[in-house]
Amino acid sequence: MKSLTIGNLKARLPIVQGGMGVGISLSGLSASVANQGGVGVIATAGIGMIEKDFYTNFFEANVRALKKQIKKARELTKGILGVNIMVALSNFSDMVKTAIEEKIDIIFSGAGLPLNLPGFLKGSGTKLVPIVSSGKAAKLLSQRWLSQYNYLPDAVVVEGPKAGGHLGFKPEQIDDPGYALENLVTDVVRVVKPIEEKSGKSIPVIAAGGIYTGQDIYDILKLGASGVQMATRFVPTFECDASAAFKQCYIDAKREDIGIIKSPVGMPGRAIINPFIKSADAGDKKPYRCPYQCILTCEYENSPYCIALALMNAKKGNMRQGFAFAGQNAYRSSAVVSVKDVIRGLKKEYNEAVLIQKRSEDKDRIHAQQ
Repeated sequence: MKSLTIGNLKARLPIVQGGMGVGISLSGLSASVANQGGVGVIATAGIGMIEKDFYTNFFEANVRALKKQIKKARELTKGILGVNIMVALSNFSDMVKTAIEEKIDIIFSGAGLPLNLPGFLKGSGTKLVPIVSSGKAAKLLSQRWLSQYNYLPDAVVVEGPKAGGHLGFKPEQIDDPGYALENLVTDVVRVVKPIEEKSGKSIPVIAAGGIYTGQDIYDILKLGASGVQMATRFVPTFECDASAAFKQCYIDAKREDIGIIKSPVGMPGRAIINPFIKSADAGDKKPYRCPYQCILTCEYENSPYCIALALMNAKKGNMRQGFAFAGQNAYRSSAVVSVKDVIRGLKKEYNEAVLIQKRSEDKDRIHAQQ
């Protein structure tokens, strides 16, 4: 595989580990991926759950936890580390400021357009990578950053509808072939290229959502992407920060178990359907008092359950009171393995794809000569 360069950062592999909240990708997983040559990512959503005062001191607990996780990851790796910060978080600015103060390498930001993100930099060397779902969004954001901050994205992640977790698509778009990742990548590359040429700045496009094998990586890079973001593939690993029960959900899942839910935060999401979700869909409400108000778009007064509590329960292994977000290919998981084994398998699959392509080209050349 070729390397991935983002500004002055160079990852040996074109693989970014997707940030997974609540508590699924923390220092353990992110450092392990970084050690293997990829970009490890700590998810900030609900990160304060590991602090004793999370329930009573939500904002400070999150800041404290993020500092601890970045420092812990730094002790475990000398590789490239990033954080994922959702725009929709009520503590978005606190998380961004903290990550920059801790000199994180990269901030990945989606679940809304991070229009004011460069305003936090103030001379910092942290790279900024927005997550978008269309070329239109990439163009709008680039224009806004350039006009207001004289800054362009250091890379762009384009996430398709096969991803796990909250999706930036309308329900009717999720299965529409027109919104397939291949089309979105081509669209974003087309938009980004003239911006690069005019500015002289390299803006690599990173494809996300449904990337599972080395063949997938090879195919998407051929379309002009410079790298991929993968999350689901790294959940059933020893180093993933989720509970054993959470990982087992992936291993036990069948294709038909993975579906789209209507999240309390007002967005569709992809998850492994379990009794908790079925109960909520049937109209059963899970009584709760919202202690966090963590997502700006969450209509918690009318929601059948608290998604923060559900995801925290799942992270800890209490699947009766929660559920697991997962990408469309989660059912392909068969065992818990090491991050090193995942990367080794991806390399092998990628090299096989390269070899198959080369043989095909050689065959076509011989036919042409005859």
